[in-house]
Amino acid sequence: MSAHYPELVIVIPLVAAFLVLIAALVDKRFAFPLAALALLGSTLTAITLLIKVMQVGVVEYYLAGWPPPVGIAYRVDHLNSLVLVVVSAVAFINLLGTRSLVAEAFSDRIGPFYTLYILLVTGLLKIVVTGDAFNLYVLVEIAALTGYALLGMGEGRAPLSSLNYLFIGTVGASLYLLGVGYLYLVTGTLNMADLAVRVPELYNSRVVVSAFVICLAGLCIKMGFFPLHAWLPNAYSHAPDPVSSLVAPLVTKVMIYVMVRVMLFVFTPAFAFDVMRIGEPMVWLAIVAIVSGSFLALSTRRLKRMLTYIIVAEVGYMVGGFWLGNRLGISGAILHIINDAAMTLCVFLAAAALIARTGSDAIDDMQGLFKKMPVTMAVFVIAGLSIIGVPPTCGFFSKWYLISGAIAAGQYGFMAALLLSSLINLVLFFRIFEIAYFEPFEDHHAEHPTGHGRVLSAVQEAPLELLVPLVATAALLFALGIYAGDIVSLIIDKAIPVGIV
Repeated sequence: MSAHYPELVIVIPLVAAFLVLIAALVDKRFAFPLAALALLGSTLTAITLLIKVMQVGVVEYYLAGWPPPVGIAYRVDHLNSLVLVVVSAVAFINLLGTRSLVAEAFSDRIGPFYTLYILLVTGLLKIVVTGDAFNLYVLVEIAALTGYALLGMGEGRAPLSSLNYLFIGTVGASLYLLGVGYLYLVTGTLNMADLAVRVPELYNSRVVVSAFVICLAGLCIKMGFFPLHAWLPNAYSHAPDPVSSLVAPLVTKVMIYVMVRVMLFVFTPAFAFDVMRIGEPMVWLAIVAIVSGSFLALSTRRLKRMLTYIIVAEVGYMVGGFWLGNRLGISGAILHIINDAAMTLCVFLAAAALIARTGSDAIDDMQGLFKKMPVTMAVFVIAGLSIIGVPPTCGFFSKWYLISGAIAAGQYGFMAALLLSSLINLVLFFRIFEIAYFEPFEDHHAEHPTGHGRVLSAVQEAPLELLVPLVATAALLFALGIYAGDIVSLIIDKAIPVGIV
């Protein structure tokens, strides 16, 4: 059975998606437990697969027994085995935490919602595990289509925002596909391992250079890298809260993983960093992304929109760290993929709880919430401190490696951008803490300057089934910080190619 773990991590949720839809037609109460069991099974399988990779090394799996280049191969190594655990665990925790919110918002569409939810997770998991460049495109589109549908299930501007995301996302995916087509023209293969062997022989080929540029442009769109981020703030902030807390932690991080995978294990580090020599321009673009995302977050008075602009800045962290081109920077970028997924899940779950109770995501409507929702606000504080980069939370350690990589590469502008972003995040979150703790809670709704929120007259915490995953995620931020050294040792020793210093 263990030989089939790479496929089981995908098959379990894929089969469950159809079972959930059928079961919900009989009784919609069956939808959640089936979805939870499927994602629990996928999470446990991913953890077992990570342990196996750490023990025996790279695990390969050939679909239907057909080896490449004829068949499609799954290749699980120290890099994507970590990401598999992150994707499945985040999706499972979010599923548990948002049950009451889903029941309230989608009472008549619970079956379709959970089906789309599981299919999105399935697509993301398969993106991570596949070893075929064209299969990767197919899976990116599968994940995107289910994501568009989930984002569009919201009210108000959500369908329009999802439509804009669809248009821009299709452009990004099409560019990636075009680049893969160019690679196939000159190499005759789509298997990533084969491409990594054949591409070095074609470093001087204009077709390979064109493929590199086109693929990277498409991936930058899909990951929301500034200034190609226009789809992200509206799509994530207008989406239903249970959807925002799923796509915000995972989608951009998985696409950044795809960039890391394609650059290191398809085009190879020598081509990406030495032949193309775009590391410095990409780092400067990342600096612009960090600074712009941070100031855009500072300019808004809406909680979810503020968080989405923080994501824009965080994408700059990871992209810039990778294109530093050294082991410290790349390790920091990969570590931040893991840490940021946990931080974003925590802060979006807390935001969902706050919005569910107050009826508004306006920051000015958060007066008195430390007294009304003390546990939720305590978790929100922990998540905010981690995003700021305060030890011993996990956000500090990934920023430490990114700053160390910037110093080693002589990219002091990137280091300054990271420090500036942390200072702006400090202002962002302490502005909220000040309103929620120090400002008096309005006794009369009509006197409130925004007039959008509901008055909470007594302590009214989030539902217990949301509070437990929320607190567990906050504890995870400390655990990831405490064991950051072990994770980085795994990344440096095993996941990053030997040639990178």
